[in-house]
Amino acid sequence: MELSSGQQRALFVAIVVVLAGLGIYIIGPGGHHGASAAPTATSTSTPTPTPVPTTAAPVAPAPTSAPAVQPSATTGSASTAATSGQANIYSWLPFTQQDLTSAAKTTVAFANDYGTWSYTESATAYVDKMSALITPELAGSLKATYAPPGVLQQRETQKQVSSGSAGITQLSSFAPASIAFDVTIEQKLTTSKGITTNSTSYVVTCVQDASGWTVNDIELASAGNTGVGNP
Repeated sequence: MELSSGQQRALFVAIVVVLAGLGIYIIGPGGHHGASAAPTATSTSTPTPTPVPTTAAPVAPAPTSAPAVQPSATTGSASTAATSGQANIYSWLPFTQQDLTSAAKTTVAFANDYGTWSYTESATAYVDKMSALITPELAGSLKATYAPPGVLQQRETQKQVSSGSAGITQLSSFAPASIAFDVTIEQKLTTSKGITTNSTSYVVTCVQDASGWTVNDIELASAGNTGVGNP
């Protein structure tokens, strides 16, 4: 039904009154229930802070050291491994740490001498300088293989002088009274043509007797058990 002009004016006035009342409710002095918690923009007073205690609660002092671990009364390598967390591997091997150190020192000293020679040296002179480090059997083998005729002639013609420097790369194998090492010998070869360097890998075996550790075998690592290598 279409409203008359008078009814339209009355409806308009009613809408204005409702909107005005809603505005007063929102922005008026009473404000909305949620707005009453915030301070007004015209307030100049500063809220008084709540006092905070200045003395902190006592804290229990931390221990100055960790409690000592009491060693087990049980003796033996198994007990040592259990209490310390470390295994004594030498209790599983057929040689001691001192044996391994002695064999390694003998091996390196021998390998240094093995890679050091001069064209002026005889086979006997070459082998004699390492006689305290090797078995008599190895001494005989080294003399026989030191300078075959063709090699000897080349050494003398080129005036070859070799300086060896050896290092152990790893433990190769072991057995009771026998330890083998992988050894690399670096050789600096000086000749009438100049200076060259090369590196060769060997397996060197030490054996133990009443006098200590001596070398009884040297062979090229790439050759397997084929006998004594040529220096």
